[in-house]
Amino acid sequence: MYARPLAKLIEELQRLPGIGPKTAQRLALHILKRPETEVRALAQALTDAKQQVGLCSVCFHLSADPVCDICRDNRRDNRTLCVVSDSRDVIAIEKTREFKGKYHVLGGLISPMDGIGPEQLTIGQLVHRVNKESIDEVILAISPSIEGDTTTLYIGQLVKPFTRVTRIAFGLPMGGDLEYADEVTLARALEGRRELE
Repeated sequence: MYARPLAKLIEELQRLPGIGPKTAQRLALHILKRPETEVRALAQALTDAKQQVGLCSVCFHLSADPVCDICRDNRRDNRTLCVVSDSRDVIAIEKTREFKGKYHVLGGLISPMDGIGPEQLTIGQLVHRVNKESIDEVILAISPSIEGDTTTLYIGQLVKPFTRVTRIAFGLPMGGDLEYADEVTLARALEGRRELE
């Protein structure tokens, strides 16, 4: 059906998260229509990102430098640490422009079914960091799921002796209707309620 190089391109694009066969085909055909300079620039950007982006030695967020921009920013609050499962969560929280502290990226969640235990994550480095630095609060910003709740409880027990531990509230999205929310979401929304100001 497709020429071998095109079939290979579609196959490789399908490996990306959220890209199904139709989207992969559409992307591949779009790439073929672009000028060769654009295609080479895309290929170079992929190669450069893979070779030059690593993990921050302090917080384990993605960084092209040994220490990321957030960790180097002296204007940020060193006493508040937000713990997330991966760099996508850092990006999402940063988009809100509400959090002014620092981060710690775990690199995943505890999931015995997938063979991921605490030792595969940066939990040991987190405990060392909380113990070594003057941290007033650790905010656990981990998605609610079986793995997320397991990870949250595990980390909470480890760092509670050193500092205050909180968890972000979960509830209804803006514009969401109560009648369409599931029971767990409604229960979390009720648990996370606060006083009107």
